[in-house]
Amino acid sequence: MAKLILIVLLVVYCGGVWKFWKGFSRTNFSGSLPNKLILALFWPPLLALNKSYRKNFQKALREGR
Repeated sequence: MAKLILIVLLVVYCGGVWKFWKGFSRTNFSGSLPNKLILALFWPPLLALNKSYRKNFQKALREGR
């Protein structure tokens, strides 16, 4: 059961990284590669702790208009 939970968490984490990476251009963040990489990889704690990041994360996850 623990392995299943770990796999589900890993899939959710990777999905979040992928969706944020693909939608990064819709955010207000600077588009440099190191900035993009850090913000994508550390999305769980940033999402939990930073209101501005939450708003930009939601922008990134929206489908293009």
